Amino acid sequence: MHLYALTLQRSTAITCTAYGNFSAPKMHEIVVSHGKVLELLRPDTAGKVQSVCSMESFGLVRSLASFRLPGANKDYLVLGSDSGRISVLEFNKERNQFERVHLETFGKSGCRRIVPGQWIAADPKGRAVMVGAVEKQKLVYIFNRDASANLTISSPLEAHKNNTLNFCIVGVDVGFENPIFACIELDYSEADLDPTGEAIAEANKMLTFYELDLGLNHVVRKWSEPIDPASNMLIPVPGDTDGPSGVLVCAENKIAYKKPDHEDVVTLIPRREGMPLDQPLIITAYATLKQKDYFFILLQSEYGDLYRVTLEWKEEEVSEIHISYFDTVPVAQSLVILKTGFLFVASEFANHALYQFLSIKGGDDSDLISVEVEIEGEAIVIPHFKPRPLKNLFLVDDVESLSPILDAKVLDLAGEETPQIYCLCGRGSRSTLRTLRHGLAVAEMAVSELPSNPSAVWTVRASEKEEFDKYIVVSFANATIVLSIGETVEEVTDSGFLATNATLSVSLLGDDSLLQVHPNGIRRIRSDRRINEFTPPNKGVINKVAVNQRQVAIALQDNSIIYFELDQGNQLEEKAKPDVVGEVAALDMAQLTPGRARSRFLVVGTFESTWIVRVLSLDPQNFMQVLSRQALPAKPESLCLIEIATGASAADGGALSMFLYAGLTNGVLMRISVDPVTGQLAPDYRTRFLGARPVKLFKVQVQGQPAVLALSSRSWLCYNYQGRYQITPL
Repeated sequence: MHLYALTLQRSTAITCTAYGNFSAPKMHEIVVSHGKVLELLRPDTAGKVQSVCSMESFGLVRSLASFRLPGANKDYLVLGSDSGRISVLEFNKERNQFERVHLETFGKSGCRRIVPGQWIAADPKGRAVMVGAVEKQKLVYIFNRDASANLTISSPLEAHKNNTLNFCIVGVDVGFENPIFACIELDYSEADLDPTGEAIAEANKMLTFYELDLGLNHVVRKWSEPIDPASNMLIPVPGDTDGPSGVLVCAENKIAYKKPDHEDVVTLIPRREGMPLDQPLIITAYATLKQKDYFFILLQSEYGDLYRVTLEWKEEEVSEIHISYFDTVPVAQSLVILKTGFLFVASEFANHALYQFLSIKGGDDSDLISVEVEIEGEAIVIPHFKPRPLKNLFLVDDVESLSPILDAKVLDLAGEETPQIYCLCGRGSRSTLRTLRHGLAVAEMAVSELPSNPSAVWTVRASEKEEFDKYIVVSFANATIVLSIGETVEEVTDSGFLATNATLSVSLLGDDSLLQVHPNGIRRIRSDRRINEFTPPNKGVINKVAVNQRQVAIALQDNSIIYFELDQGNQLEEKAKPDVVGEVAALDMAQLTPGRARSRFLVVGTFESTWIVRVLSLDPQNFMQVLSRQALPAKPESLCLIEIATGASAADGGALSMFLYAGLTNGVLMRISVDPVTGQLAPDYRTRFLGARPVKLFKVQVQGQPAVLALSSRSWLCYNYQGRYQITPL
């Protein structure tokens, strides 16, 4: 029996990345691999990294690459894994997940030396992909379209070479000529037969170009040349009309431009001031920004220093490589430059970061210090620089990462009854001590002292057209204070709200009037500052209320209910006093969605030998009829009727489902499905114990989507995230 472990929290370390437009055209997104989890990240306009999708791959992802078929406007994702297969994925926006398009088997499962998957490189024009192993095997797959414009994949074409180690594979940009892939190889056949070990010291690494002949449908070794034994990375140079093509070969202390039938162009990598000359310097990550008639390459050294590299070229002939110090950021596993002006740094240790470019020109020659040294009797000028604070980049967001966790303890030092996990994370100057708690992290934005303990708080806009809330209304046992939100938060007395009584509800009606419900009546504050009052008959006292944009329902202490609606003239008109038997404990109505004039249902929790929740119709055709009922195991503290997505979010084309949430006095939260047409309550329901206190429910917005906040001895949030319904403590 083989078991697969699913952790409660996914890994935060990033092993590889791919950049492209996966969910829609012109959506600049990054796919990252967390080992066995694929995640789609999308920076928003404010520079915050949003996680669009996170899904298990049920395998170890070793390499990623994106490609786009000629003429297409979306990218596919191809990945190498430990499955012995090549996987081609496409993002399904409706289901908010990656779906498999092709899965081709080429070898045994597991991370083996000669089974491809360690390296993967795509042709820049999206016509083919090469998958390579650590040793010997390299396979090329050709992509095309069928008559229905669906992606097709060919049988693998072999480009194997015995007794050869592969150190790096990239796709060379040659326009629409036959695709070419460049590899760093090391032939160890002689070293394998040499017991003295001298042959391996003399072995040369080779830069080899493999050409895929689309006409003959086979792969040939087009060109091979010895390179520096310390070479560790290849960087493709834009070609076709954008650049001279070819590759940059990164070795210790230097970078060389190479291309068939072209002289080598070499430049030295600038070193930190004071760095010993006998200490090698290597490049570990790169990213390329390509624009019309212009490109540059951003390199990162093992110390985190970024270098801006440009080529001086004419008619595909490169004459010089210009390299300058750019900035210093944490050492990255991978770098991604987005066309929206951001740089994503997938850090090797500690948090990942998103930077915004303040300038792409980089530093000038004033950053470089020329130091002349004599090596083997020859005077060589080596450029040096002094690291400085960020000048060309600005940190706009960071993504939480615990990697690496060096030590951890499970303790309840905070006395919260639920143990916390204390972790030592990071390395060097970026080391941190972190406290992990189960639930969503909440950022405290501001703190204001209040004269006494409040009973409730609301935020409300002054108009539907306004984007942000204008007032914070705080209710106490026998008073209400109103705070205005602006540059500062300060108390106001001219808002129109009644301040001499407690408040039960504050909301904005559809005609841009503010509604305040207090125990002695209803106060409506119109946009022109006129005030309308409603007083319950027989000096009744209001204790429960349900409000949306055009409807109001109140329950009095004598257990009677009065229902109001906004009429054509925007007057709050009393419509009905439904007969309800027993004590009214809670009531609610759904918020109006665009295009609706009224909510179709009113839910009421009452006592009739047992606690029952009823669904009353607000449709004029069967006004105030009981559509369905459901027995409750305890007294309802609050009810919440809401339309919430359980699959893909409404913004991504998903449908909303109607649910009735019931917060009970015994600390249990019930969720019952409601038929949006007939109002019937589903016979089965879900329950969850939230805490020792009665559960109070509130409708909130999370990332623009409806959600429910449940307050008990601990706060919980019911929301939709990445196409899945979640209930998580705060």
